[in-house]
Amino acid sequence: MLNWRSPKFPAVLATVLTALFLPVLAFAADAGHHGGPHLDGALLSGIWVIPFACMLLSIAIFPLTMPHFWHHHFGKISLLWALAFLIPFTIQFGFSLALYETVHTLFLEYIPFIILLFSLFTVAGGVRLKGSLVGTPLLNTTILLVGTLLASWMGTTGAAMLLIRPLLRANAHRRFKVHSVVFFIFLVANIGGSLTPLGDPPLFLGFLKGVSFFWTTIHMFLPMVILSAILLTLFFILDSVLFAKEGKPMPKGEAAGKGEKFGIEGTVNLLLLLGVVGSVLLSGMWNPHISVTLYHVPIELQNIARDVLLLVIAGLSLKLTHPESRKKNDFNWFPILEVGKLFFGIFISMIPAIAILKAGEKGALASVINLVSHNGEPVNLMYFWLTGVLSSFLDNAPTYLVFFNTAGGDAAHLMTDMADTLLAISAGAVFMGANTYIGNAPNFMVRSIAEDQGVKMPSFFGYMAWSIGILVPCFVLISLIFF
Repeated sequence: MLNWRSPKFPAVLATVLTALFLPVLAFAADAGHHGGPHLDGALLSGIWVIPFACMLLSIAIFPLTMPHFWHHHFGKISLLWALAFLIPFTIQFGFSLALYETVHTLFLEYIPFIILLFSLFTVAGGVRLKGSLVGTPLLNTTILLVGTLLASWMGTTGAAMLLIRPLLRANAHRRFKVHSVVFFIFLVANIGGSLTPLGDPPLFLGFLKGVSFFWTTIHMFLPMVILSAILLTLFFILDSVLFAKEGKPMPKGEAAGKGEKFGIEGTVNLLLLLGVVGSVLLSGMWNPHISVTLYHVPIELQNIARDVLLLVIAGLSLKLTHPESRKKNDFNWFPILEVGKLFFGIFISMIPAIAILKAGEKGALASVINLVSHNGEPVNLMYFWLTGVLSSFLDNAPTYLVFFNTAGGDAAHLMTDMADTLLAISAGAVFMGANTYIGNAPNFMVRSIAEDQGVKMPSFFGYMAWSIGILVPCFVLISLIFF
């Protein structure tokens, strides 16, 4: 039986991921529109969201109450809640629609999501900062600042995967380090990705819908700077207090990094990271109007090309990076496996929640959708908070699209006459992805890597106590200033 610790595991995983696309190639290329089953969210009551809610509660409760059981069976629990939605749904709406929704979710959302994470996780895991990194308040704040600045240009996931290990290594000798990872998620994995479509998936979707590349750079700059400055200042003060409480410890022995010059190992991976960013950008800018169809689901050629390129880049990283470098970087495959298994359950059980939200005024969440307008005029404050709160628990990319379309869906009009509304939607989706572990792709990955390296991270609700206590007051301030 192949173990995830085996050196053969990455090659096998890459092969499996690639093989997932092989059935698609059996279908003829087609430039037209593909008809097929359609899920009308207006037909779904709130009861269909129960498996998704149970999936979230499992992530929140089992690691606390039954940690040993959870560690060995979280994949089975994830599958259980996916089936708890799919089986009743198949009985109620038929096999054809259930298969269509599953294929649509897997091939257009889940598989591209996992391939991107796998590529970034593999490539960034090959970059190692050599020498002595001592987790002082100044160094830790500098790492958070650099990550925040990088996130808009290489994506929150790329920046997070690149810098989380150096941060953890620098603080390995510290007693208090949970706060560093929490603020890292706030800033590097979320808020830092505010300035370009490369930074966060919702903004990339806006770019595909016609929002100009630098619109977010101009309009999101001030909210992002204010929020980042507040959080970096709070972190520096908190870390300074805790550092002093620990007696200002310094690393000893091998952890001190003595005898090793400061530098970067695995620099080829920095070029490969640019390749990842380029592959994602290519899929948004190149449209040959060719697609292949898998059970009525059109999969566009540019997206297939992107995912194949990402797998090739991951393979090159494994080939070109010395295994000893990854070993010294405390690299292993468990975090990506954990994320892959848990998010399978999340993506599948989330199908009815997204469908209900897309149904707008005809769906079970009509009362929520109606809050964003009053007498025909947009209520930007509600756009900000509703987009944000829903993005905290649902995928922030489709949530962004729902409210983008609710606001009219005309990018040219939104960028000019309704700029404040578009800003509210964009800021809500990006900023409030930090509210929970599942609000944005890298959050759970960062948590998993930290726990894998011995940091006892807060539970699902424990993390939310941090976000409610620190982020929500900041969001209230942003609301008062801008909306």
